[in-house]
Amino acid sequence: MLASVLWILLMGFFAGQIARRLGAPPLIGMILVGIVLGPQVSDVLSPEVLKSADNLRIVAVMIILMKAGLGLDREKLSQQGTVALRLGVLPAAIEAIAIAFAAILIFKFDFPTGLLLGCVIGAESPAVIVPGMLRLKSLGWGVTKGIPDAILTGSALSDVLLLLVFSLLLSFFDRGKVENIMFPGGFSLSAVQLLPFQVAMEVGFGVLIGYIAARLTVSLLTQQNWTQNAVQDVLIAASLALLLVIFEQAFPYSGYLAAMAMGFFLIELDPPLARRLRGGFDSLWIVAEIVLFVLLGASIQLQVLGKTFLPGLFVLAIGLFIGRTIGWYFSTLGSNWNWRERLFLLPGNMAKATVQAAIGGIPLSVGIEGGEIILAVAVLSILTTAPIGAWAIPMFAPKLLERGKVDPTKVTVVTRNILLAAVDTSPFSTDVLLKAASLARRVDGEVIVLHIINMAEKEAVEQLRDRTQKLLSDIRHQFITITGSVPEEIMRVAEQYQVTDIVMGKRGYQPWKKVLVGSVSQAVIENSFIPVILVDERKI
Repeated sequence: MLASVLWILLMGFFAGQIARRLGAPPLIGMILVGIVLGPQVSDVLSPEVLKSADNLRIVAVMIILMKAGLGLDREKLSQQGTVALRLGVLPAAIEAIAIAFAAILIFKFDFPTGLLLGCVIGAESPAVIVPGMLRLKSLGWGVTKGIPDAILTGSALSDVLLLLVFSLLLSFFDRGKVENIMFPGGFSLSAVQLLPFQVAMEVGFGVLIGYIAARLTVSLLTQQNWTQNAVQDVLIAASLALLLVIFEQAFPYSGYLAAMAMGFFLIELDPPLARRLRGGFDSLWIVAEIVLFVLLGASIQLQVLGKTFLPGLFVLAIGLFIGRTIGWYFSTLGSNWNWRERLFLLPGNMAKATVQAAIGGIPLSVGIEGGEIILAVAVLSILTTAPIGAWAIPMFAPKLLERGKVDPTKVTVVTRNILLAAVDTSPFSTDVLLKAASLARRVDGEVIVLHIINMAEKEAVEQLRDRTQKLLSDIRHQFITITGSVPEEIMRVAEQYQVTDIVMGKRGYQPWKKVLVGSVSQAVIENSFIPVILVDERKI
């Protein structure tokens, strides 16, 4: 089992990086590795790992939904009015119905079986859509109109709806009919008639339980201070979120929606805590993503694709280009989205993966006629839409969406921390280097050590180079020597290397030949758009 875990992590990581370097989404490499490692090809994964695949997928999906919740923006969602709600109902529902009718014509299904296939295929993949939308938010694409937020929320709601209908249809096949539910006074409703109430109840309870969990998390981690560091904060928050997902089997609420709501309410209740958790869940997703997509590839049954390949593609095309497109049109009708932003829904909201992997084989396992075809089309939807969707989101966002200002309180903005240490050859340079080293260690940053050279001080420069190597031995750094005007060269190099901070010394107004003078530091401060940190000799 441990060997299988190592195969998954190492092979999945390097395959993902190879795919990324070739210009493809990393998940493509991970899925292909899963297929190779799985029972269909090399069969090197232990049965214990394959049996636990569903549980591991639940953990991975919980992590990605918490990331989604911690990245939602309430103000942007409120600006969209009912767009997010309509995106959560219309595209998936109309796609499921279109697939049902297509399956009746192509596979000779009856309508309940066709609708069962539609529910499997119509669900959207949080494992593809959530990281894609969060990346767009971190880059600013579509954030002005809240397009990534609307897609995130809509995809979560659509999965709730289709999973409910899927469960109802399984009950229908299991008992031959859907039983009526009696109310006081002799009034009765069928399960189909109760479906809107079930959806509303699961959504309502999911949001409520997510809010309660967020309140509990804030109380434990902030008010009562049960934890001492960010790692413990993430451990407690992830455990509570996983409990929400697990307990949905015993209570009438959506566990996935509750986990996403928990992250959303954490932003509202305690933004500093949400920021710490966001970084922790980003780190968890690095591992969870590999496990999720490698096991997804390992679960794909290649032998079931034979006869249904071309008919399955045709059914998927009908669902996507007819059903889902109609749903997208009515979802954004009356909104402030232009035609380019509406067109972005095609690549941004099409991916299938995790839900199909989780429920695609259930109809076959319970003996429903046509279950093998349902599984084959589910596998086909994963192999086609997941890689295409993951590739198309970053590819078409710059072409179809407008770029707005990034809100760092809602997403993790990934930046390289690069410090520029401007030094001379005096002993005072040691203090500047120590300060730069201290700052770099705090933020895991890099240091550019800059010396504006005087040709008469060649030996002193070598001593400065040796001093730099000793003081920054555990930090990635470069030592640069150039000639020119001191303030201008400091600012030019800072812009060239896109540094985040400039660290330099100040000793008062003394000649540059001895130290980095106050007049130089004053000139840099007045003209630089980059923050400047001064090390004052008089305070050392």
